[in-house]
Amino acid sequence: MARTIMRRTLASLALPAIALLPAAVHAEDAPQEIVVTGRGLDRSQSDPVYAAVTIDSARAAASASGRLEDVLSSVAGFQQFRRSDSRSANPSAQGVTFRGLGGNASSRTLLLLDGVPQADPFFGFIPFSAITPERLRAAQVTRGGGSGAFGAGAVAGTIELQSAGPDDLAFLEARALVNDRGETELGATLAPNLGGGFAVLSGRWDRGQGFWTTPPAQRVPASVRAGYDSWSAALRGVAPITPDIELQARVQAYDDRRELRFAGARNTSSGQDASLRLVGKGAWQFDALAYVQVRNFSSLVISSTSFRKSLDQYRTPATGLGAKLELRPPVGSGHELRLGADWRLGTGRTQETAYNAGTGAVTVRRRAGGRNSDLGLYLEDTLTLGTLEVTGGLRADRWTVSRGSYAETNAAGTPTLTNLFADRSGWEASWRGGARWQLAPVVALRGAAYTGLRQPTLNELYRPFAVFPVTTRANAALRNEDLLGYEAGIDLNLGGDIRIGATLFDNKVRHAIANVTIGTNLRERRNVDAIRSRGAELDLAVPLGALRFDGSLALIDAKVRASGASAALDGKRPAQVPRIAASATLAWTPAPGWLVAGTLRHTGVQFEDDLQTDRLPAATTFDAVVRIPLGKRLTVVLRGENLTDETVVTRNQGGSIDYGTPRTLWAGVSVAIGR
Repeated sequence: MARTIMRRTLASLALPAIALLPAAVHAEDAPQEIVVTGRGLDRSQSDPVYAAVTIDSARAAASASGRLEDVLSSVAGFQQFRRSDSRSANPSAQGVTFRGLGGNASSRTLLLLDGVPQADPFFGFIPFSAITPERLRAAQVTRGGGSGAFGAGAVAGTIELQSAGPDDLAFLEARALVNDRGETELGATLAPNLGGGFAVLSGRWDRGQGFWTTPPAQRVPASVRAGYDSWSAALRGVAPITPDIELQARVQAYDDRRELRFAGARNTSSGQDASLRLVGKGAWQFDALAYVQVRNFSSLVISSTSFRKSLDQYRTPATGLGAKLELRPPVGSGHELRLGADWRLGTGRTQETAYNAGTGAVTVRRRAGGRNSDLGLYLEDTLTLGTLEVTGGLRADRWTVSRGSYAETNAAGTPTLTNLFADRSGWEASWRGGARWQLAPVVALRGAAYTGLRQPTLNELYRPFAVFPVTTRANAALRNEDLLGYEAGIDLNLGGDIRIGATLFDNKVRHAIANVTIGTNLRERRNVDAIRSRGAELDLAVPLGALRFDGSLALIDAKVRASGASAALDGKRPAQVPRIAASATLAWTPAPGWLVAGTLRHTGVQFEDDLQTDRLPAATTFDAVVRIPLGKRLTVVLRGENLTDETVVTRNQGGSIDYGTPRTLWAGVSVAIGR
């Protein structure tokens, strides 16, 4: 039924754009020139106050893995729950956060693609394998709380991804690479102009046997490499309706399959997404958006003693719906007013069967899930007064948690436990404000304060899980997280696009949701009093002719504040949070099409658990990329990940260890036709 609904929804969203494309062919007859960008409204005037950092396509090209999480890691402080990338991590652990405001695997950073939230409606993780860097024009990263569109959830920052269009892509480009383990990466994009509009069709397929995540001393006959097989495809169409209004439609599908640690321990995630967006750039600017997401996840857990299946989370269907309308009325030069509303609804249900790992007999069957929603109203006013820019924003959210349930039956199908949880709802207000003063042509000072809100995910509320040897319980009584943050910074623009930005911050998330140890190999998701994080961030961009240096540094002092039953956590660092993270990339482009780049990254010591008993050592890696054009169409691509073969420990639970990506060498070609 879900697939039928999705097919009909995709058709209903895509057909209007397709129908408009023939009309776009005659757009040249219009009395005004029509310029179609395929983007949303221009960047808000408030962005400089909050120190937004932009990663353009040239900077993304220096990624040795070719994966989005690697690109975003060039902004220090970007963090997933674990250090693994999307080839060797459990998908449900790939939440995104900044500033050490972690503690579990959910995303505390809002990630948008062309204005659409990308977090899974049930788990809150980001489907990184479905969003490939070659499809993107740029990524804008804002650390700290947000109160604009879809601002509920942005307690640690916002990442806004913009899709590439024909101005950024060749008419046709195809890529094929293979690495020293025989793994392959295949991708292609087709970006034709269609009259006054355009379309972009893209696809990518990654597969391989993977590397050994298990240390040699811990391998057993059932141990396997971290094999993966994932594909994604997307079609995006943009068409003009009037000289000032354009219609954008997007459909995407993906499937990602991974095998982790033991034979048969397979994880899958899949999805089909569609969105329709209307952007007006006249005197009354507007951005209207609607989207639908259909997702599924499965996970087979293998016992580390009998090496037989112990848990089959065979199906977790989830649906996400959302819409947004933002207006920017004409209020005069140097003045920007944003008025908007957004709505999100997520539903999902986990379905799983537990087995006796010794006999293989069914012990219990579980069903759990519910739905949550958020209706937000927001406004933001930004005023430029000579060298001073002042901004302030307010947001009100009506949140609901409803239809929550947890049920168990025995092997015979007889109900043994049925919990129906009370519906909850409420209103919560948040705000942000700040100022930026251009003290001199090369120096600007800025300061900001903000609050924020994040609802617990359906996963946190209702789904227990196990990562050997630890089981973590869900908690249907979890409260919303609330942020209060402050920051101050300085921006230096030294000419020639040389930019340096430094920020001091103090962020506090009250009622932070953490995985709290409550017994031997047993944890539960609980609200602790707070996670407070203070620190400094430094970002540099130094172009020197054919050379360019990009650097980023984050120094973080994050501590848990806890009392009562969670008092053992008080004063400790949140799980998986390092004190220091740094990234530095030096790129050389001696001629058009050429690229020689090296990236050095360092992540400090982390702790696997909330009680700081299992240590993850610091890790420093070096990556490199070389692109050599052979004529106008053919380019040789060489990439090297972790060239020093640093041992990166990604998991350590009671001495059971997983490793991250070892030294990996890639070689391939890219063929581009047109433009």
